[in-house]
Amino acid sequence: MRKTLAIALMLAASLGLAACDKKSEDKAQDANQHAEQAQEKMNEAQDKVNDAAKENAEAAKDQAESNKAATEETAPEAAPKN
Repeated sequence: MRKTLAIALMLAASLGLAACDKKSEDKAQDANQHAEQAQEKMNEAQDKVNDAAKENAEAAKDQAESNKAATEETAPEAAPKN
């Protein structure tokens, strides 16, 4: 009877300890968290790239307007007088 009880307790203890071991689940959750963080950082980086592209477009527009104004200022002087 004592052997049966001891074996049953040992079996229950080993099953209980096996059930408590959630290392693979923890690793999977950590991997998911890291993936979410990576996705957030990629979204932030894409936003920065988009902002930089907008700034470059505005700078190109301003440069074109500046070139046009400079051309218009020099054009009357370069025209021959009658």
